[in-house]
Amino acid sequence: MTLAPVKTPVVAKKMFPNYIWDIPTQEKVIYLTFDDGPTPEITNWTLDLLNQYHAKATFFCIGANIEKHPDIFKRTILEGHAIGNHTQNHIKGWKNNTKNYLKNIAEAKTVIEHQMLNLGAIKFFRPPYGQITPKQGRHLIALDYKIIMWDILSFDWDHSVDKETCLKNILAKTTQGSIVVFHDSIKASKNMQYTLPRMLDYFNDKGFRFESLQDAIQLNS
Repeated sequence: MTLAPVKTPVVAKKMFPNYIWDIPTQEKVIYLTFDDGPTPEITNWTLDLLNQYHAKATFFCIGANIEKHPDIFKRTILEGHAIGNHTQNHIKGWKNNTKNYLKNIAEAKTVIEHQMLNLGAIKFFRPPYGQITPKQGRHLIALDYKIIMWDILSFDWDHSVDKETCLKNILAKTTQGSIVVFHDSIKASKNMQYTLPRMLDYFNDKGFRFESLQDAIQLNS
C-alpha cells in the first residue's frame, strides 16, 4: 500500500515552486492527465469517452509506446488533446544520473516531435513515478520544459486500492484547477475505467469543464 497522499500537500508544492502542481483559478475547470500511453486497449477507450463529454486532456506519452502505436498518438493530437513527454522508456530520475536521464527525455522528444504533425516543440514533461532530482529539474527548466506534477493522484494503478475507493477519493479531493493523474495503461485499467466516466458525470453535472494544460499554460516560443 502506498503512503503517498491522494491530494498533494501545500507544503510539498511550496518546496518545489518551479514545478506545476495545479492551475490557480476560480473557474470550474479540471485538468485531466493520462500517463504511460499510448496503449491500444486503453487509450482508444479513453479518447472515445472524452469525446462523449467534449472533454480535453493532456497525455504524457512514453516514446517507446509512440513508436509502437503512432496511429493512436496521432489520433490523440487530432482530437485536440495536449501532449507531454514521459521519457522514452519510463525511467526513474532517482536511479539515473542527470546525463542519462536527459538523454532518455531527448530521445522521447525526438519521437514525439516526429509525429507531432508540425505542431511545434513539445514543452510539457512529467517524471515517471514523480521521481526527479533537483539537478535534473533545473536542467529541464533551462531547456524551457514545464515540469507538470499533480494536485490529485487517482491511484488507479494501485491494486490495493479498490475501484470504489478510487472514485470516492477523486470526487472528494478534486477542486477547480486540480491537475488529476490517471493512467491509460493495462495495469490501471480496472480502476480507471470505473472511475473516469463517473468522475466526468459528477463534475459535468456540477458545471465543470475539462481542459488540456495547453489551454492554461503559456508556453515559451
